[in-house]
Order: sequence, then C-alpha cells, then structure tokens
Amino acid sequence: MRYAYGVTTALLLGGATLSLVTGLPAGAQVAQNEDSRMTSITPRAGAPGSFADLTEQLAPAVVNISTRQRVQVNNNPFAGTPFADLFGGQNRGPQTREAQSLGSGFIISADGYVVTNNHVIVADGRGEVESITVTMPNGTEYPARMVGRDAYSDLAVLKIDAGKALPFVTFGDSSQARVGDWVMAIGNPFGLGGTVTAGIISAVYRNTGQGGYDRYIQTDAAINRGNSGGPMFDMQGNVIGINNAIFSPTGGSVGIGFAIPAEIAAPIVEQLRRGERVERGYLGVRIQPITDDLADSLGIERNRGEFVQAVEPGGAAEKAGIRAGDVVISVNGRDVTRDQTLSFLVASTSPGSRIPIELIRNGRRTTVRATVEQRPPDEQLAQQFDPDDEEGNPFQQDPEQQGDGVAEQSLGLSVIPMTAQIARQLGVGNDVSGVVVNAVDPNSDAARKGVRRGDIILSANYEDTATVQALENAIRSARQSERDAVLLRIQRRGQSPAYVPVRLR
Repeated sequence: MRYAYGVTTALLLGGATLSLVTGLPAGAQVAQNEDSRMTSITPRAGAPGSFADLTEQLAPAVVNISTRQRVQVNNNPFAGTPFADLFGGQNRGPQTREAQSLGSGFIISADGYVVTNNHVIVADGRGEVESITVTMPNGTEYPARMVGRDAYSDLAVLKIDAGKALPFVTFGDSSQARVGDWVMAIGNPFGLGGTVTAGIISAVYRNTGQGGYDRYIQTDAAINRGNSGGPMFDMQGNVIGINNAIFSPTGGSVGIGFAIPAEIAAPIVEQLRRGERVERGYLGVRIQPITDDLADSLGIERNRGEFVQAVEPGGAAEKAGIRAGDVVISVNGRDVTRDQTLSFLVASTSPGSRIPIELIRNGRRTTVRATVEQRPPDEQLAQQFDPDDEEGNPFQQDPEQQGDGVAEQSLGLSVIPMTAQIARQLGVGNDVSGVVVNAVDPNSDAARKGVRRGDIILSANYEDTATVQALENAIRSARQSERDAVLLRIQRRGQSPAYVPVRLR
C-alpha cells in the first residue's frame, strides 16, 4: 500500500454521515457545488460529454498543501552494532533534518476551513510541524494553522485567514454511490499543481485489511503521489470521498486508488473542526475472521461472522457475557461480514450506546446486549492482548507418552499429561488443566498453524482436555460428526489462550 502522496506505509481510517455548515451568517456565501448552481452544468444520465464545466465550477475550492517539519535522525554510522557507544558521539545533541510533505486539500467553508489527510501534514508520523502553507489555484499562498487531526482515520482540518470569503464545497452522501458511477478527482499529483482525472467507482466499502476503519471507495480514476487529501466528486459536484491511497507496485497509478467515503469522513471532520476528540466505540475483544478451517471445526457456514479469540477482563464484552470462542454474526442488526467487520461496526457506534449482539456459541444462536465503551488510546491498546512471547525449550525431560496415539495420527501432535513439574517449567499455575504438546509433525496442519512444543491444549471443540484421553475422545467425536477440523484452545507461555483450528488428516 502507498499513500497517494508517496510514503509507503499502512493505512488508517474514520466515522459516518453527511454535510457541513459554513459557520457564516445565512446567505453570506453559496457553496461552489450548491444544487442551484449545479443543475445547469452537471451531465445528464449516462457518460458525460465533458468534465470541463464541472472542473471550472469546482476547482476553485481545491488547494495544494505543503508542510515543513523537523524530525530526529540517527547519524551514528555504527548504530545497531557493538561499536555504537564507542563511536556514537556521546556528547552530541539530538540530530534533526528538515522534512517536507506535499499534498492536496479542499475548502469546506467560506471562512477558510480546509480538509486534508493527516499523513499530508505529518509525513512520516513523527516530528514537529514547523509550518503549513495552503496554495490557492491562482497561486495565492496562505499560512495555515492546525485545527485538529486524527491519525486513526487519517484526517486533518486546517484553518486559513484570507480576509475574504473563499470558494468552498460541501460533502455529499457517499452511501448512495454505486459501482460503475462516474467520479472526478482534483489534486496536486507529483507537485504539478491543479490536475483533474476521471474514472468510475470500482468498488464501495473496499476493505484492504489495514485497520478497523479500513473502508474505502475504490476508483480507477488516476490518483498519484500528491493527490492525497484532495476531493473525489460525483457528477452532481458532491464531495463523496477524500483521496487517500493507491495500490501500486511502481509508485504510480495502475488504476487502483482509494478514497475515504464522505459518510465516514464528514462527522469526524466536524468533530475536529469543533476542537473535539474523536470518539469511537469499543468492546474489548480480540477477533479473527472465520477461515475455512475455523468454519469446518465449528460446523458453521463460511464467510460470515468473526471469531472471538480473547475477551478483555472487565471490558464491555465481558460485562455483556461475550466469551472467548463465540462467533459474532451481527451487531445492532447489521451482519458481520468481510466488508462490514466487527471492528468497523463497533467503532462506528457512539460510546454509551446499548446494542444487541448476536452470537453463535456451541452451535446455538444467542443474543446479548452490550453497552459500548470508548476506544482507548492506541498506546494503551498496544499493551492489551500483546504479552511478550518467550521462546525456548519448556521441558527438561519428556514424560512417558500416554493415550492411543489418536492425536498424533489425526493432528500430527504428540501430547502428554500436565504435571506439576511441567507446569512450573511452563510458568503456569497448578490450576491450569490441559495436555501439553510434546512434539509436532512438521508436515502437519498444526505445524503450519504455528502449534509448537510446550503449548498447552486446554480444550478441543469446546470440550475440556484435562487428559490425553479427553483430547482423543474429542477428535473421535469430530470425525463421527463428519467435521474436517478440530478447534483447539491453546495456551502458550506468557500469552493468553487462543483458538486454533487444526485440520484432521
């Protein structure tokens, strides 16, 4: 993935709904894309004969944005080597360099509020911005101040003071956009200045797998470095997206560009404009998609729902009665799918809302009601569900193998009973009940899924496996039920338990 202005990195995302007000007295100005203006110039149904009239009307509200910032750099050529301290220049102060970024934006009110991408303002995600300059299509430059930015949605709002009313555009309703609709992008590719490109919508709500708010309008309109932050217009002149990123092996447009939908961006922009913190819903679960192996082990249909790997103690999910091993299939009446993920649906829900959540638990459907909490800062989230992973040999000796070898034959796993000595070596309490993986067939599906010696199998298909015999019984039961996989709940030293579907052989 590349941001449209050229930095190779991950993507981030945003919220839900429609237009913004000007903040000026009624009648003071009319938006460049106001309906009465657009009626006489927008193309009729079908392919437009020309984009010239649209461009002439809308381009005055699209601006170029450039920034300067200073970032710390490591000038020690021996960094990362044993000689770093010896030759590192211990008396030197922090070394910095000047960094620049260049992108696009658009004015959303006559008094000078400007929308762009956060990554246009903070090019490499760190450092302190020294100056921001907004350049109008006629070349007039204005210094801009930061009003608010949100890294998670990759949005930022700036303010310029021009001393006069400025041309501006407003958000439309991107939820009405359809695959195949014409769209037009205006921006500043490669620093060339105002450039217009056109194409169609290739997909809506495209999930690129980069984050909880990762939902984009995909287009084949040419979007390149420097287009980030610029508007995507529909044929009525509405801003239905904010150009954000491209997928490209070359760094240039290959016909796969992404824009943040207006229905997600507009409410976040309004919150930033008011100086408010962007609030998102949070349940407190660690989840994963329903893979074919998970579906086979659970005996459920594929491509629907998400699997709960862990539940945060004391969080909204635990309070609602959600458990590890549940499959969440709908949130507040909306199905959980690959495009409408649990994270996206919950993040788009206002904190404090009490919503129904439909689950599959042990093959049965059940509904719980959860009070959505506010999403914690990223730094706090990074410490949850992410303990240190300790490697090493957990055993000093191999106890005698027990059982009939069903686990080894069916799963490629040699397992042994838990003993007090093994528990101490694995760093778990005596209350942990399960069998211990003693060896893994490197050609097995278990090995491909990352199961390794020293893992503790707590359950199989939700049945406790306190003994080797219990695990073997669960495997036999799965075969009798004509399942192709077994869902193991595994605990590894230093980590919380996780579910792993392992195919039978």
